[in-house]
Amino acid sequence: MVTKLSHSIIYVLNQDSAYDFYVNRLGFKVHTDAPMGPGARWLTVTPPDQPNLEIILMAIQEGMIFKEDPAKQMKELVKNGTFGFGAFECNDLMATYEELKSKGVVFKKPPTKEFYGYEALFVDDSGNWFSLGEKKEV
Repeated sequence: MVTKLSHSIIYVLNQDSAYDFYVNRLGFKVHTDAPMGPGARWLTVTPPDQPNLEIILMAIQEGMIFKEDPAKQMKELVKNGTFGFGAFECNDLMATYEELKSKGVVFKKPPTKEFYGYEALFVDDSGNWFSLGEKKEV
């Protein structure tokens, strides 16, 4: 029986830049930052209130996972905002929105009331889209 999800991948164009974005702008914690063979790096971060979920910030590069042409295609998909997407939650969307904007996070949609709660949309430094939501009380 599957009991939980422990790791998930976000493909990034540059791990150093992604490190800065996820740690210094979003406030995630670094779980692991280690070399992983020639030219590769295992970089995982965790949301502050979810330390058991490691988000792998995986560089798109030719080698272990991608051959040359698929790596180029994947980079274009991510860069154009057509591949990555995720949903994050916060307790106070307006306060978090203002805080992240002040740190340079680019929002594609300001906080808006939706049928499922409040939501804003932002992109990371690679082009991945994310929903940032505040759940409505049930």
